[in-house]
Amino acid sequence: MKQAVMLTIRGRQIYEEQEPEVIELISEGTLEQVTDGWDICYEESPLTGLEGVTTTFRIRSDRIILERTGKLVSQMVFQPGVLHESLYQMEFGALLITVCATKIAHTLTDQGGTVDLVYGIDIEQSAGGVVEYHLDIRRK
Repeated sequence: MKQAVMLTIRGRQIYEEQEPEVIELISEGTLEQVTDGWDICYEESPLTGLEGVTTTFRIRSDRIILERTGKLVSQMVFQPGVLHESLYQMEFGALLITVCATKIAHTLTDQGGTVDLVYGIDIEQSAGGVVEYHLDIRRK
């Protein structure tokens, strides 16, 4: 059963020779326990530059799947130590993205909890940097 939650999402992108880019936002969303884990879903904000996009984190025992639909379509799979390739389809074209998680962890219950995800990313076979997500999920 889906339940309404408040999400605090902190993202940090670290690229070579650049200052880390940090984003923090608070959004309403949903948390749903499914057969093999949890789904967390929310609508992106104009602050992220992804307005018109729905983001879903699918938390499973051995992986996290990040899906985006709408104006941008992508599905990235994160398993520690495993490379995953996917297409990042935007309005003006698509990019080949390769990700490799170094950390996935969660403390989810039906009351909420946290999700941590850290991964390296290559864009079109060029080193892109490291991305960190920390989600705090609380029932409304």
